[in-house]
Amino acid sequence: MASALVVVAAGAVGAYFYFRHAPMMTEKDSIVIADFANTTGDPVFDGTLRQGLSAQLAQTPFLNIISGDQIAQTLRLMEKLPDTHLTPQVAREVCQRVNATIDIEGSIAALGSQYVIGLNAVDCETGAPLVQEQVTADGKEKVLAALGDAAFQLRAKLGESHASMMAFNAPLQQATTSSLEALQAYDLGDKTIDQANDYHAGIPLFEKAIALDPDFAMAYLRLAESYQPLSELDEAAENARTAYELSEGTSESEKLAISSFYDFVVTGNLDDARTSYELWAQTYPRSEDPQVGLWLIDAFTGDYDKAQTAALQALKINANSGNNVVDAMYSYQWLNQLDRAREAGQDAHARNVDSPWIPLVRYNIAFLEHDAAGMEQQAADAMGKTGVENQMLFLESETAAYDGELAKSRDLTRAAVDSAQRADEKETAAEYQAHAAVREALAGSVDFAKQDAQAALALADGRQVEPMAALALGLAGDPEQAERLAADLAKRFPEDTIVQSNYLPTIRAAIALRNHDSGQAINALEAAAPYELGETNTSLTFALYPVYLRGEAYLAARQGAAAAGEFQKIFDHSGVVGNEPIGALAHLGLGRAYALQGDTAKARAAYDDFFALWKGADPNIPILAQAKAEYAQLQTQLQ
Repeated sequence: MASALVVVAAGAVGAYFYFRHAPMMTEKDSIVIADFANTTGDPVFDGTLRQGLSAQLAQTPFLNIISGDQIAQTLRLMEKLPDTHLTPQVAREVCQRVNATIDIEGSIAALGSQYVIGLNAVDCETGAPLVQEQVTADGKEKVLAALGDAAFQLRAKLGESHASMMAFNAPLQQATTSSLEALQAYDLGDKTIDQANDYHAGIPLFEKAIALDPDFAMAYLRLAESYQPLSELDEAAENARTAYELSEGTSESEKLAISSFYDFVVTGNLDDARTSYELWAQTYPRSEDPQVGLWLIDAFTGDYDKAQTAALQALKINANSGNNVVDAMYSYQWLNQLDRAREAGQDAHARNVDSPWIPLVRYNIAFLEHDAAGMEQQAADAMGKTGVENQMLFLESETAAYDGELAKSRDLTRAAVDSAQRADEKETAAEYQAHAAVREALAGSVDFAKQDAQAALALADGRQVEPMAALALGLAGDPEQAERLAADLAKRFPEDTIVQSNYLPTIRAAIALRNHDSGQAINALEAAAPYELGETNTSLTFALYPVYLRGEAYLAARQGAAAAGEFQKIFDHSGVVGNEPIGALAHLGLGRAYALQGDTAKARAAYDDFFALWKGADPNIPILAQAKAEYAQLQTQLQ
């Protein structure tokens, strides 16, 4: 998430000066904050006061905040490191380059047991001083409170209305923390995940902030947000729950951030989450964060046009965020707009905007364009990147399974699991194993499916792991355990939209299919219809499985036309399906559907498409042997 870096004007130099000369901010203005000049000799103030001032000012929608991503990118264009110290001179140049209005240059000095905090607002264009403010704190422990009071007064002098100031007025030490040391760790973590996109490295910094202040709500939220993109959803939910429990004293913007994420990862109620994110977006229209949340929700519910709108709005607000670029690229991919997805990546590269996740989406695009060399290049680029390497290895295992090379897929899955475990991503490793179990079950390799499912459950029983394991076991002929897992999911996640309206219907359909009850399978999948096109994990695709199983159920019911319609949905949404094995198996399903309708020519063509995709497939895969036998029968009919 973008961190807030702001500049504001301050001054207590007389009413006449204020009314005649204080700048008035408008919705078109933006603000930048410089690093505080720290002459106390105490490094705890380094970065901390800027973070504290930013947190205080960011709580009001009146101020337009320049994000850490934007500042880091501007520093790169200035041929400086993204973590360059923002001296007054550097901050002023950044301010000019981003077309901001005001730059705040802060300072802190020791005077005996007291601390003197100064704020100097200057015009970005001319460097002329506008307003000055000076406050004194009676002791180190009162510095943040004094800074918060000064920031509050500055907001009025910038033109914010009294009503707005009263509505958005959480004390700094209450909205963040009263511990300078905790705020310092938080500041370092914020920079790490915002500027370097290194969630692994950010986690111990937020954990340190929490250890120093166990009531630091925003540190828990940032910790949860760091775990979520790594697919460590149990850890994300646990920390989001704690943030929610501690959110009463936070600012309005922080409350909205916490409640939105809570609905998304704890309850999983996407309708409630959407309402929270929409309120956040309405209240803070210049914040990219609620747009990112809406992008996720729209992807999970299968509304990819809306997902694209949200992704592009976030990118418009902050074009210097590598993660916003990734979201936009995914949104283009899902809508089969591969040229635009590629162009978005090229534009970001030209602007020196990067994200460690870009190789993952570029790999998907290369797969969809049948660009084997491009896939190899992106895979190579991801190696050695903690948290990304294991995802790329898993994507490669999906491609191998798509091609029918299950032995190779198993090797790559083991490599992905090992890489995830080295990165201390136990739940992610379990998800890979459970996902592989589903692939094996679809191919008819029931022994491998059962082994992978049990191995996954031995590692973790998270929200992504248990459903996939249950689905695999249902398909592989262990309905008793599949039903136990389904019952556990229903109990643990009673409000979760994806669990209740995607995973559970699909598991029940799988059990019914294995029991040769096609009617029950079709009925079970009715509940999945509103969300059947949705993603369940944006980087590791597990999408359209309800559609595929409905197609299988119609085949079992000998309803060829209905089955063909379901498999066609998979082809129509190839950008969403990507390299999922069901993308290849749908050709076989379509051939079987045409055969049921008596259209032997179309059936043969669909079988040919499947065999072309599986030309290098392992010869002993059960579903391949079945397909060859069916094809031979078709050949006989054509003679």
